[in-house]
Amino acid sequence: MRPDCGAPPEAPLVAIVGPTGSGKSELALALAELFPAEIVNCDSVQLYRYLDIGTAKLAVERRRDIPHHMIDVALPDEPMSAGDYARRVRPLLGEIVTRGRIPFVVGGTGFYLRALLDGLFRGPGRDPALRARLLERERRRPGSLHRILARLDPASAARIHPHDVNKLIRALEVCLLTRRPLSSLWGEGRDRLTGFRPLKIGLDPPRPLLYARLEARCRAMFEAGLIDEVRRILAMGYPPTSKALEALGYRQALEVLRGRLEPDEALRLAQRETRRYAKRQWTWFRREPGIEWFAGFGDEPELARAVASRLSLYLTGFPGFARLAASADPTLEDGSRR
Repeated sequence: MRPDCGAPPEAPLVAIVGPTGSGKSELALALAELFPAEIVNCDSVQLYRYLDIGTAKLAVERRRDIPHHMIDVALPDEPMSAGDYARRVRPLLGEIVTRGRIPFVVGGTGFYLRALLDGLFRGPGRDPALRARLLERERRRPGSLHRILARLDPASAARIHPHDVNKLIRALEVCLLTRRPLSSLWGEGRDRLTGFRPLKIGLDPPRPLLYARLEARCRAMFEAGLIDEVRRILAMGYPPTSKALEALGYRQALEVLRGRLEPDEALRLAQRETRRYAKRQWTWFRREPGIEWFAGFGDEPELARAVASRLSLYLTGFPGFARLAASADPTLEDGSRR
């Protein structure tokens, strides 16, 4: 993988992260109206075509003519790993910078961002037959994959949730194909992104307010026709086992169509699991180094002004972009806040 792909040394790159529902997209749009930027999606579900209602995906008419990338780039049954994401996005970053623009990498899928910036170990490719056998074993004996991994690679088993079947399968796939624990491979060299000096912005809204927003958003998604959207995806010929349909909301809507849940119960479960997911995202990003946290939601004008000021200061460190700092933030023009 060629990380810099033609980008000049020390190009700017802004990552906007935080839990789901914290206003990352809204903040990115506000900043992109002040600075010449292009937005690169870093949400693993927004990559998928036809998944619109349950992903909070911005409709084209709401993107304010700001270029967006890595949205609707995969079919529902198409696997898209963190490594796949990094391989597709790294050349794109260089292209954005050569156009004189700043890449804004925006989303809450922390592992994808880590793969993009820090790289992944050089592991084996996918083995579809092996993965199918492991998946079938887990279906017949739930929890068996985590127990096997605990014997083969205790460190990875401690890190991976017993219900995260995709990560369990990958960890076992690596163990079985390389005859080495996945955790040991992480210690070997990784292909880090070069040519960029990232600024990582984290959104930290009050937890009770975020949970209230998430519950309202889940309800709005179901009322907007999430179950019908899943029905349409199935009618296109995509199987219920499609990777995309494992996402929050979609999983519960699928259970309604299977006759296993009533719509009200599906909504309640989606709300609960979304709260839990937000909590896991907070935990993940709190452990990531270098994130600068801003208290509040991304759609709050005061927070947007604070981040714009920080971004202006950051851009003064890049000769090709320094003039943008003063023009975007008038408070910096006289040097009073430098």
